[in-house]
Amino acid sequence: MSATGHSVAPGRFRFVVVVASLGGLPVLTTVLDGLPAAFPVPVLVISHRPYRDQDTLAALLQKRTSLPVRAGTPGLSTWGPGVTVIPGGTQATLTSGGQLALERDTGRPSGGGDTLLASVAESARPGHVIAVILSGMLHDGTDGVRPVKRLGGRVLAQDPATARAASMPSNAIATGCVDFVLPPHRLATALIALTMAPGGASLLAVPAPHWAGLQAK
Repeated sequence: MSATGHSVAPGRFRFVVVVASLGGLPVLTTVLDGLPAAFPVPVLVISHRPYRDQDTLAALLQKRTSLPVRAGTPGLSTWGPGVTVIPGGTQATLTSGGQLALERDTGRPSGGGDTLLASVAESARPGHVIAVILSGMLHDGTDGVRPVKRLGGRVLAQDPATARAASMPSNAIATGCVDFVLPPHRLATALIALTMAPGGASLLAVPAPHWAGLQAK
């Protein structure tokens, strides 16, 4: 039983977190389109874009998936199946009870994937997280995949050769924490195999190399 009162089976994945930036939106829609209506694991999406009073990304993604899509709001419970879209220009974390906490990001115009990944990895315990790093510039997600992997999660990265901006997936891969590097049309299949196939989580496990730096700081 977790601190939130939710029963968690050993090794069970509690969240999928998708981090996307430049060139990531088409890949994100491909991933969500490939997930079945019965996909059991909550999906959190953070996509680099400016803050706006009317954020339309959730409505756009709802047209591409059979899963329910909701815009993230302060205090929203993230435990239920479906897709939660983090508003643009915000830093997002999860409380110990799995509620969403949001703060305007005034320090940098884009990012937040590292913060969200680290927070969700902690909130999911004793369950685990699957991180998915898509196309984007710079290195958001690179630091965040380390706690995900250290705490027993899995990390998927878009094949940089298929990315409009290869920096984010390439930097994540360079950490040694990425389990699978896949083209866009294979990412949803991997998520289904990990979360819904009997024994999939145990079978699809890749040890991190000794140089990955997974020691807790």
